[in-house]
Amino acid sequence: MKKSLVFVSLLSLSGLSLSGFSSQALATELKLELNLPQQTGEYHNPYVAIWLEDSSGKSIRTLALWREGAKWLKDIRRWWRKVGRKDAELVDAITSATHAAGRYQLSFDAVDDNQQPLAAGDYILRIEVVRENGGRSMVKQPFTLTGKSQRFTLAATPETAQSTFIIKE
Repeated sequence: MKKSLVFVSLLSLSGLSLSGFSSQALATELKLELNLPQQTGEYHNPYVAIWLEDSSGKSIRTLALWREGAKWLKDIRRWWRKVGRKDAELVDAITSATHAAGRYQLSFDAVDDNQQPLAAGDYILRIEVVRENGGRSMVKQPFTLTGKSQRFTLAATPETAQSTFIIKE
């Protein structure tokens, strides 16, 4: 009994609560290991958009956007038509510089653009990769949030090497 009181008292002093602690421990995490292969010939860093869609194909969250100047956004065609041209504020908030060929470890909470947790159900992970004077590739991985962890191997495309998508629930 004394140990429980001491533990709860320490949590209270540290600003944590038991309910806050348990909800953080149960949060769903999305992990992506994205591999961008080195290309031969003239090479420019690719523009990359990574986003989630619900089962109806509606974009619910842009996870990453790597690009140079704003004039190149339209080259990320699918993402631009679904999200970019409609929400300049979101584009400014999530944009980062392009990245060279390599392996990237990305991690995201499973929430929508309004920071609301994703409900159990069907979703699609989309990755669009475009290079100036290069190719264009689209990766599509359907998944279902079920309360169980899952792992997907994403097949290589002309602009991506084999990559991995992990859901930790």
